[in-house]
This record gives sequence, structure tokens and C-alpha cells, in this order.
Amino acid sequence: MIAANSLQSSIEREGFTFVRGRDMREILAPFGPLDDWQSFVESWNDLEVDTYMADGGRYRRRRHAAYGATRDSPIERRPHQPHIQAPEYNPLHGGIVRWFEPISAEVGDGATMRTILAFCRSLFGSLAPATASWHIEAHQFRIEARTGERGQPTPEGVHRDGVDYVLVLLIDRRNITSGVTDIHALGGRPLGHFTLTDPFDTALVDDRRVAHGVTPVEPIDPALPAHRDVLVVTFAARPE
Repeated sequence: MIAANSLQSSIEREGFTFVRGRDMREILAPFGPLDDWQSFVESWNDLEVDTYMADGGRYRRRRHAAYGATRDSPIERRPHQPHIQAPEYNPLHGGIVRWFEPISAEVGDGATMRTILAFCRSLFGSLAPATASWHIEAHQFRIEARTGERGQPTPEGVHRDGVDYVLVLLIDRRNITSGVTDIHALGGRPLGHFTLTDPFDTALVDDRRVAHGVTPVEPIDPALPAHRDVLVVTFAARPE
């Protein structure tokens, strides 16, 4: 098993790390249960089409939630709010006030989400011990692939999210090819690549130090549904 402190060391050294699903499940265990995992996965079947896509695509579905946390207090869900990114971080959709349907209460306050958020606060807090308060956002993403329309997990290309830290955890991957995650130094130099293939496969990124992107996905069998489901959680230091 990979120890949590080795994740910290990897991120401090490289700016990112990739964790296989079998290891991630063990790493999450001390932070809480995952006993609603099946219903958590099934909730990705109830996401809404992202209507803000600058390329006109209809291949991305999502829901969104915001949370707040300090070092020691319970992580609290905040009132539903828009997702806003600066144009310097998202040239396609930056500067736009984007309202997405909220993550359901059952999912957003359920055991799996709470366990993942608790893990993130512990890890990211260890990387930034001077940070007393966090703004947290969680995104459920489904990228669909179909004949004539590739699914683009990152239509803006290799980018930063404009936060401090990012977790990307694979929920499900069905009937698709590609979807390779590429990590680059801020100057553009490639640092590594990997593919999230199994449930719980996870990328952890220091968004201040590296940029990331994911190659488009295409269906293996065009006659069957094809998608890539991930949970993205971002942590940004909140001024006191």
C-alpha cells in the first residue's frame, strides 16, 4: 500500500502523482466509509448537459457543489453558487458565470463524497500547513463519445484550474479509447502521462506548479454507449 506521506512527498517533488485504484481505496479507508459507492457511481447517470460549451459540443454532462473547510472544523456544504474561472486559466470559458445543476444532497453529503473530501483536506493541508481555510468545489463530469463527435475531457487543452490543488478520481470508463492525462511544467515541458482506467484511479495535482490536460476519447464500438466519468475536487486557499 502507498502511504499518505509518500503521496505528499511525490507531489512536493514532482508537482503531481498518480495512484492506482486498488491503492487509493486503501488510502481512503482511514478517512471514512465508502459504503454508498454503488449509488455514488449510479448518480453519474443523472447529470445534466453542459450548455456553456464554446465549441457547441453536447458531449459533456456535469453537476457541481461548493464546500468550505478549516483545519479542524467539519467540512460544510455551502449554498449553491456558480463556477467561475479567470480567462487566464480557461481561455474558452473563463470570465463566464456558469451555473450548473447542483450535486444531489444524497451524493454531496453521502459517505463516499465525505470520505474523499476528508482525505483531500488532510493531504492538501499537509502540503500547505499555513492555510487555515479552504474553498472547495466538487464536479461530477461525464464525457460522452459518439460517432462524429469525440468527447473532450479538457476542451481548453493543457491548462491550470486556477486553484491550489486538484484531485481527479475515475468513477467509470466504458467503451472508450484514449483519455490520456498529460502533465506539463508551466513552461510547457512534458513531465509525465498516465491513463485513468479503473475505478478509484486518481490523479493528484499541485495546480500552482503544473498544468494538465486529457486527450479526447472515442468509442470503441460506435453502436454502444461510451463515456468517461470522473469526480474532480479542487481546493483553493481562502483568505481569512
